[in-house]
Amino acid sequence: MTRPRVLALLLVLMTVAAYLPVRQCAFLTYDDPDYVTDNRMVRAGLTGAGMKWAFTTAHANNWHPLTWLSHMTDCQLFGLRPGAHHLVNVLFHAVNAALLFLLLLRVTAAKWPAAFVAAMFALHPLHVESVAWVSERKDVLSTFFGLLAMAAYARFVADDKGRVTRTKSGRASIVTHVTRHWSRPYVLALLFFALGLMSKPMLVTLPFVLVLLDSWPLQRVSGIRCQTSGSGAQHTRRNSEHVRLLFEKWPFFVLAVLSCLVTFLAQRAGPVVSLEQLPFGLRLANAFRSYALYLFKAIWPADLSIIYPFPSHIPAWQLAGAGVLLAAISWFAWRLRRRCPYLLVGWLWYLGMLVPVIGLVQVGGQAMADRYTYLPLVGILIAVAFGAHDLAKRFPNGNKLAGIAATVSLMACLFVTERQLRHWHDSVALFSHALGVTENNALAHANLGIALYEEKRLDDAIVELERALELLPTHIDAHNNLGVVLIRKGRVDEALAQFYIALKLRPDNPKAHYNLATALSRKGDTAAAIAECETALRLKPDYVEAENNLAWLLATSPEPSLLNGPRALDLAREVARLSDYNDPNILDTLAAAFAETGQFAEAIKVAERAMQLATAQTNAVLADAVRLRLEGYRAGKPFHEGVSAGR
Repeated sequence: MTRPRVLALLLVLMTVAAYLPVRQCAFLTYDDPDYVTDNRMVRAGLTGAGMKWAFTTAHANNWHPLTWLSHMTDCQLFGLRPGAHHLVNVLFHAVNAALLFLLLLRVTAAKWPAAFVAAMFALHPLHVESVAWVSERKDVLSTFFGLLAMAAYARFVADDKGRVTRTKSGRASIVTHVTRHWSRPYVLALLFFALGLMSKPMLVTLPFVLVLLDSWPLQRVSGIRCQTSGSGAQHTRRNSEHVRLLFEKWPFFVLAVLSCLVTFLAQRAGPVVSLEQLPFGLRLANAFRSYALYLFKAIWPADLSIIYPFPSHIPAWQLAGAGVLLAAISWFAWRLRRRCPYLLVGWLWYLGMLVPVIGLVQVGGQAMADRYTYLPLVGILIAVAFGAHDLAKRFPNGNKLAGIAATVSLMACLFVTERQLRHWHDSVALFSHALGVTENNALAHANLGIALYEEKRLDDAIVELERALELLPTHIDAHNNLGVVLIRKGRVDEALAQFYIALKLRPDNPKAHYNLATALSRKGDTAAAIAECETALRLKPDYVEAENNLAWLLATSPEPSLLNGPRALDLAREVARLSDYNDPNILDTLAAAFAETGQFAEAIKVAERAMQLATAQTNAVLADAVRLRLEGYRAGKPFHEGVSAGR
């Protein structure tokens, strides 16, 4: 017989092998800049300032300090090599599959159903998004801690003092380490739960999963049979035990409530809904529809997309069909709750764990997301695997047929996952695929536009961004990004119009103010550009690009009254320090600030370093501009008196 540890190791190796293609994937233009590539705190690696920031920031509209620390560790070890960041996600996913297998084996003692659940979890195409997207480190990391919390809880229950016992009088009672004294497994479960919440707050539903596990497979309630007359007394006693088990978990529920409050405050600081305010009725209808669609995609994972557009309306037949399906499954699972308790547990696991992301409180503009199924789908897999296992026992050669069906299912998942991974190679491929499998997808058009811009395909980028705005005229980022592309094309007046629209839609958008400053400086309105940079920094004090741009304007303005060398130097020094003196644009600003304050020796030294970095990064335009500026510095002239090559 195959040993459990060997099976766990095989699961890890199989998962890593299936996901090896991600080592060739690039960072995406969607969220990855916020989480890694453009995040100066993360890029600096593990620093004291970075760790403090991780625990105090609501950046990206969430509080998940361990996720930030994880990304910082990657940057510390691997720099900005995307393949290494992707492979860390893969390793977490592989370990999660092994942990899931060992957990289910421990609590059910059913090796092959547990192995099938873990293998499907490892290979299912719905999980590609959580693994192949660097920004979704929070999924694999929170699940890692969530599974450890469940394993520690199972160990706590296995302890003699954590089981349901019976007094001499025959009354059932629960003697737990919570009511008597704290036990190590219980404390570990609570600690892992807290760490999971600090990775992704979606884990708030874990206490309810622990309650489900009490019912099956831990059987902490179903085994109680009170020797009393009358069904009323038995029902009352059973309810009493349920209450006791709930009270046992009060620390878990307290942590969940605190996490919800922190998440609410973090998301209140940013736009909770990126579309126009969606009516609750539409969100509720979409929630029912999404529950059903996730099930269909679990069975037939076709047309998977990184973004599913939110529908303007949902046909009555879709809503009715989803309602009938969910009601039928719920009725079926409830009717068989005694004979097949895993059906109800698995179904409630699925329904409950999706609640935080089902869209009743809409975050973002997507109708649903594959990544949301990462841990909830385990409930469906449990119901299917253990149901098939029990069904196979009723037929001759049933186990053999079940094995064949399991193998075919896993091979099909592996095939679809391999194909799905190809779309995650880069942003252009990913969003082009999204547009191929969805309709009227404004968010996908907008993200494809910025991806094309990064590849310097400016005309194609403009087409995609304009299409996004046709579908969704209130898309602030699309207006912003279209303006940036238009500036690059030299169409500054058109760019200004886009930035003004973005600010009309959201006046407190720091990115729009910064972009407007760039356009105004191109138009020669330095005073207005300085004012916009000041506004951007007031709205976002850690906005490095705005700080650098302000320093540049103060050091290089053609209007003497606007020059402020000392302040420019203070700003430029701070930004250069934060960039570890490795950004040629920032060093170019620092050199100009030194020259404006008369420190030409320092200006020459810094400008030479900027020119070397620009050359090494094959930025010939910047290298040539800095070379011309050096001539002025060597002649003892500041920027506005020397050769003022733009950038």
